[in-house]
Parts: sequence; C-alpha cells; structure tokens
Amino acid sequence: MSIQNSIKPKLGVFDLSIIVISLVIGMGIFRTPSEVAGKAGTPEIFFLAWILGAVISLFGALTFAEIGSRIPTAGGFYKLFSICYNPVFAFMVNWITVISNAASTAAVAIMGSAYIAPLLLPGFEENLATMIVTIGTVSILLIINLLGIKISSLILNGLMLIKIGLILLLISCLFVVFGKDSSPILSNPIPVEKDPLKAFIMCFIPVFFTYGGYQHTINFGSDIANPSRTLPKSIFIGITIILVLYLAVNFSYFSVLGFENLATTKTLASDMISILFGKTASIFLSVIMFFAVMAYVNVSILSNPRVYYAMAEDKVLPSIFMRVNSKTQVQEVGVIVFCLFIFVTLFFMQSFQKILEYVMFFDSISLITAAGAIFILRHRAKKEKKDENGIFKLKLYPWLPAFYIVVYTLVNISVFISNKEAFGWGAVLFLSGYPLFYLIRNAIS
Repeated sequence: MSIQNSIKPKLGVFDLSIIVISLVIGMGIFRTPSEVAGKAGTPEIFFLAWILGAVISLFGALTFAEIGSRIPTAGGFYKLFSICYNPVFAFMVNWITVISNAASTAAVAIMGSAYIAPLLLPGFEENLATMIVTIGTVSILLIINLLGIKISSLILNGLMLIKIGLILLLISCLFVVFGKDSSPILSNPIPVEKDPLKAFIMCFIPVFFTYGGYQHTINFGSDIANPSRTLPKSIFIGITIILVLYLAVNFSYFSVLGFENLATTKTLASDMISILFGKTASIFLSVIMFFAVMAYVNVSILSNPRVYYAMAEDKVLPSIFMRVNSKTQVQEVGVIVFCLFIFVTLFFMQSFQKILEYVMFFDSISLITAAGAIFILRHRAKKEKKDENGIFKLKLYPWLPAFYIVVYTLVNISVFISNKEAFGWGAVLFLSGYPLFYLIRNAIS
C-alpha cells in the first residue's frame, strides 16, 4: 500500500522530545503511586517497577516510531489497525479503544474528585462523596460542551504548566522534609504479597497506565526531519526526562509520607503538603488539583468525539457521528455517547483501582496488536522490495518489539489474576465487537 505524504517534515529533536513528554505526563502520577506501592509491598519492588516500566515504555515508543514512519497517515492511532489487519478485527480493537478512552477519563475524574469531595461533602462516606462529585462534575462538563463553549489553547497550555509545576512542587518537598515531623498520618496496614514476582508483575497495571501515551508518536511520522536520527534520540531524551521526574516525585512521596502512608492514601499531593506546610496549604492544593484534573477531563470530552467522527468517515460507525451542530460546532451525538460511556463505567465499577484494571485490559489488547503491526509492515516491505530511505528502522529487531508484546501479555495475565471479573467482562466487550461490526455495516449499507 502506497501512502502519499504531502506534509513537510519540520519537527526536530527538541520539538519531538517535548511532544513525547507532553503525551506521557498526564494526571496519573498524582494517584497511581499509591496503587503501585499497595501492590509492591516493599520499597525495592516499588522503585524497580517504575524503572523497568520506563525501559519497556522506551521499547514501545521506538516500536511505534518505526510504525509511524512507515505509515505516516493522518487520522490517528486507530487507523493503523485497518491498514494492517482484517476489517472485523480492526473494528473489535477500535471498539475496545473507544470504551477504554472513556474508562480512562472516568478514572482520572475519580482521582480529581477525591481531592475535593471531603471539602464539598464533609459528612458523607468517602467513596460516596467522591462518586457524587465525579458524576456532578462530568455532568456539568457535558452541558458546557453541548452549549459549544470551547476550551482555548491558552488554557490547554496552562494545564501542562500546572502539571509540571505540581510535579516540581512535590519534588521540592525533598528539600524541606528533613527536620520536619513526618510521622504517619494513616494507620491502615498494607497487605504484603508473599510472592515477590507476582507483586512485581501486578505493579505494571498502574505503572503502565502512568507511562501511557507514547504510542501516539505514531501520528508524527511524516512531520519529523531526518527520522532515522531524530526519532530514537528524541524518544530516548523524552522517556529519560519522564523517568527522572517520576522517580524524583515518587522518592519525595516516599520520604515525606513513608511507605505505608504512600500505599494507603488517595490524595498523595495534598497529604504531603499538609505534613510540610499545614492544613490551609493542603486545601489550596486540593482545589488546584481538582481543577487541573477536570480540565484534562474536559479536553478528553472535546477530543474523543473527533475519533468517532473519523471512524464514521471510514464507515465503521454510523454517519450520525459526523453530524456537527451548525451553530455551536459541537458533535452533539459524539459528546453525549462518550459521556454515557463514562457514566456507565462509573456506575458499574465505582473505584479507581477497578477502572484501572479494566483500562489496562483494553489497552493491553490494543497495544499488543498495534506493536505487532511492525512485523506485518516489515514483511510487506521486504516482499514488495520497497525503498526504505528515510524510514526509521528499530535496532535489535525483532527482539525489542517481541519483548514489549510479551510484557503486555503478562499485564493481561496479571489483570486476570487480580480481577477475574474485569478480565471476563473485558473479554466479553472485546468479542461483542464482532457482531457489532456486522450490525453497523448492515445498517450503513
């Protein structure tokens, strides 16, 4: 398959490094470390999981970089599957990606609501208060988006600055922790997994959720000047910076809170600030965290319906998903359907940990099959004797992508071990894509 490329390559090493960092650093680092600590049971396994997670993510990012340089097509990550796989299987993977994106947004919304729920509903049980705030906030954002109010690029850039600023603030706590009273603020003992290997593998569920996003480097294959040099260098720089930031902020959590507190709290950032600077500072940070997280949720509500639009253009979703309100320029059906997926996720799972396991089951399937495309593309290029000048070619092929696929397969196995219900429902939803494909195709034709 020949793909026309009319985009002028302009991205250099610095530009792409910033893109990689922006794609990966989301809001997870403010919540998932407690999940990792709870599964690890020991500080040694905790920190090792973060380091190895970065290495495996580097392998994945380089794999997707080659795929992106081979198929520099506009339209997003999902189009890869229709190019390399059977249309039915491609739809099944894209179907669970649609669900996964909504579930990821639900997980992030819960994380942000946990910071402000005790302030808004002080007399309520913690989980109930968090769920009420989450549902209420997503409902408000749905109404705002339906009215056609768009978030400006200034606010989007501001969100990234808030995230980086919060991370640097938490890292700086290391410089004031010594001499402070960092005695335990929580007393719940953490259950320790007796099998270290099992504990280590289980850590990858939240770790990979936090490192996720690098796969979207696939969208920039045609924008990069000298990809054979720029891609590996910028990806290595980006992942290294992310690893340093994540290790530093995790060490700060560990130093201030202690490992047991780290493993049991749901509001890492505000707990740290409370210990070091007092309750008032903690409340202020909680409010900032809430708005930063909900700004991300709003961006997700804005962007995901665009994916539905592209899928409808490819006739794998009904044409109604391409309808745009002429006055507000809002994809009303797409926005409503995406938010319905969020509400359904919240209704059935109602906890950050459970949603995380569902998300990683879905993501594992899409990432395994997407990474596997490199073998298909290499085989096609060899068979068709294509000119590969200007194509970024992954070193240590096929070992690096094979190792990446094996690890993500182990993540799926760990989901099965930790939550058989999540694995079962995930499998059912994935397989439901098969009849759904033919129902939609018959409805469209």
